[in-house]
Amino acid sequence: MKNLRVQRRKMIITGGAGFIGSNAADFFLTKGWRIVIFDNLARNGSRENIRWLRSRHKATQLHFVHADVVADSEVLRRVIDTSDVVLHLAGQVAVTTSVQDPQFDFEQNTVGTINILEAVRSSSKNPVLIYASTNKVYGGMETVGVRRVVGGYKYINLPYGISEKFPLDFHSPYGCSKGAADQYVRDYARIYGLRTVVFRQSCIYGPRQFGIEDQGWIAWFAIAATMNRPITVYGDGYQIRDVLHVHDLCRAYEKVILHIDDAAGGIFNIGGGRSNTLSLHKTLKLIGDVIGRDIPVRYSDWRPGDQRIYVSDIRYATKMLRWYPRIDVEKGVTLLVKWVVGNRQLFRDR
Repeated sequence: MKNLRVQRRKMIITGGAGFIGSNAADFFLTKGWRIVIFDNLARNGSRENIRWLRSRHKATQLHFVHADVVADSEVLRRVIDTSDVVLHLAGQVAVTTSVQDPQFDFEQNTVGTINILEAVRSSSKNPVLIYASTNKVYGGMETVGVRRVVGGYKYINLPYGISEKFPLDFHSPYGCSKGAADQYVRDYARIYGLRTVVFRQSCIYGPRQFGIEDQGWIAWFAIAATMNRPITVYGDGYQIRDVLHVHDLCRAYEKVILHIDDAAGGIFNIGGGRSNTLSLHKTLKLIGDVIGRDIPVRYSDWRPGDQRIYVSDIRYATKMLRWYPRIDVEKGVTLLVKWVVGNRQLFRDR
């Protein structure tokens, strides 16, 4: 994408006031991009993230649009029409919320994405569109062989984890809405020739994550432990997840832009991979080591659809994008906990 390397580049980040969005905005702003954050400020911590970005970057580089991808489609269209890249992070993010209000979930995740795709399709600039999908599009994966080993669960026949070729099986309204959007983004590349890319993201964590029990679990553990709030572990605590530090995710966004000629129309599983996995127990141990005490927890039953293990096979992303995670779990969790401890005032009333 040589033209974006030599001219002033502009990116719109939908959901840019959220955890991933604010980190991505900061990442690209430091590299000279002009950034438009398009956000309805509904998410916990979003106003604080905007203040943080404004304290770090010039007003000539950073512009904020207080709007919604569903309700304000014409505003969205006008902003996208002047952008080189669209990083689409906006949406409803919690499975539990989707079960409680599936229509809202559908509108935010599927209708909002259609609005973005149509705006990209009508733009004369043919912007790159990166869509943040989820590993939840693979469903519960009940047919995958899993066994318990020391420290957690392990796939029996998938040494590298789940690849992009694994069958889709949307589970929960959230899985359906994100999965539908995932496939629309892919198909707009095939049918209309748009330069779209789907990232099926695993557990992302890092600073500026105002985690809650149902979303952003590593940050939630760190916040709850630091603020002496009760922590509930659902299941046996040996569930395994591959986790990716948000700074490594931002590097992946940059890599896909640089390699867009090869990546356009592609789908990539983006996570920590088999080298960056954590069980819930190990995560709590790492957090306890940083804050200097054991963390008490209580246990409850497994939640419906909770996977014993999910690990992304990231070999395709490594090959196509020349990307791999650099921040290991011990360093990443330590950085997150130190950020939480250093910003206690942000969590006192939350």
